[in-house]
Amino acid sequence: MAAKEKTLEDLFLNGLKDVYYTEKQILRALPKMAKAAESDELRQAFETHRGETEGQVQRLEQVFEIMGKKASGKTCPAIQGIIEEGREVMETFAESEALDAGLLAAAQSVEHYEISRYGTLRSWAQELGMKNAVKLLEETLAAGKQSDQLLTELAEARMNQKAA
Repeated sequence: MAAKEKTLEDLFLNGLKDVYYTEKQILRALPKMAKAAESDELRQAFETHRGETEGQVQRLEQVFEIMGKKASGKTCPAIQGIIEEGREVMETFAESEALDAGLLAAAQSVEHYEISRYGTLRSWAQELGMKNAVKLLEETLAAGKQSDQLLTELAEARMNQKAA
């Protein structure tokens, strides 16, 4: 198919596959981050987020279903890089006062990427008249913003001071 024959629906599906892969990678990374966390509060936040991420995956699968497509991911170099940065923090700052602050920053990088992607997908779904998909994507976008806010509060309340 020539590039000019591609549509917004193709672009939407491509973005959906990207974020599906992203969520699956996050599901694999969160237990490692929880295990590495020094603070019980941060560990609990990562464990809670794992459950939320499973819900995000289910909503994405519903969007694929709405499109009549099989849920599948495509490699996303952006999330691979973000997760690799998180791995580096875990290795470089293991058992240091700064570890949890670094883990929080890595988690927020993930959330900010997700917020960006879900915001775009929601807009495209609106443009494509996919009302049910818009609702599902808005739900995930709201959850991402809430997670980001909780991480910010956790960082400001404890982790950054401990690291300093």
